[in-house]
Amino acid sequence: MERQLGRGGAGMVVRRPPAPARQAQILAVAAERFHRSGYHQVSMTEVAAGVGITAPALYRHFRGKPELLDRVVRLGLGELTAALHAAGSTEAVGAALAAVAVGHRPLGTLMQRDARLLPPARRAALRGELRADAALMAGVLRAERPELPPADAEFLCWSALSVCSGLSYQSAVPQPRRAERLLRELVAAVLAVSLDGAAPDPRTASAVAGPRPQPRREELLAAAVRLFHRHGFDNVSTDQLGAEVGISGPSVYRHFASKQQLLAASLVRSRERLWHEVAGAIDAAAGPAAALEAGLAAYVGFARHNGDYLGAMLSETERLAAPDRRAAVDFRRDFLRTWVDLLRRVRPECDAAEARIRVHALFALVNDGVRNRPYSERPDLGDCLRRLGRAVLGVPAQT
Repeated sequence: MERQLGRGGAGMVVRRPPAPARQAQILAVAAERFHRSGYHQVSMTEVAAGVGITAPALYRHFRGKPELLDRVVRLGLGELTAALHAAGSTEAVGAALAAVAVGHRPLGTLMQRDARLLPPARRAALRGELRADAALMAGVLRAERPELPPADAEFLCWSALSVCSGLSYQSAVPQPRRAERLLRELVAAVLAVSLDGAAPDPRTASAVAGPRPQPRREELLAAAVRLFHRHGFDNVSTDQLGAEVGISGPSVYRHFASKQQLLAASLVRSRERLWHEVAGAIDAAAGPAAALEAGLAAYVGFARHNGDYLGAMLSETERLAAPDRRAAVDFRRDFLRTWVDLLRRVRPECDAAEARIRVHALFALVNDGVRNRPYSERPDLGDCLRRLGRAVLGVPAQT
């Protein structure tokens, strides 16, 4: 398409890109903005400005933000599905997962954090596409490992998907070729893990005795994490929060000045517990290797009982006020640094870039594993996640 410029530009012809090219440009900008700032924080005007067009021009291509988000996610999933259909070996499966993870780096974050804000029918369709992809992968894996029960094969394939999505959570952009090569190695390591003889998790004292009564404020903090994670901050009312703990909606304000303050306090309480349990286990261990093993066990244990917090931490941090958001980001950075430094002490051949990819992959593996039904209900889930975590970190299996 061409148009003549008038005053000041006589005779100059401006060529507009064809519609498919313009749409691809819009999707690339939207994916990056949603990934960096969160779906709620990005306006259609901001996306249009990033492309260099007006908001009305953007609406000629997409009817609104939900359609834009849906198309961004479907673009990455469509490429993954096409590559998996052509994969005839687990090596090809790993290459497909790694290529999509690097080429569509925002996809993992958008699927985990933002896609749940889509209409229910679209969410169900996207989940169905992922289930079909996992089934494709499991078929390839069982052809090479026929001894695997179907449930184990699918669990390993979901774990491989999670490992690759971990790249999406890195703030520093890794060198693409190197990241792709390492992700292929991690997928191969995950798909080779044996789950035979995985031990059921022992019942904890709290599980036997039942939950102890808590002060109303503590009940509200726990309810907030649960509801904000499962439904999204904007979809939870104070009436719902109050009903969870047996009080009226307005009574919530006796404990917290606003819903946003309640979100901030609930995330602070949860990350204090995370730091206490995991850092305490690491500090109490004798030597780096034992510390890494203890930290892995503690993180898996924490995740199994606090999956809602891990989900809310990933999905709702952008809803915090600026000072609280900075505190949450600083905590995640410090927590990551603790693990990266520890892994490099155990494996000195790992540089910082490789260690970060491995640690992010570990967190994604565990965070997804404790929330991905029906596999999250496995009685041996803790042992399975520890085995997979060692494979991702590249440390020997525990003897």
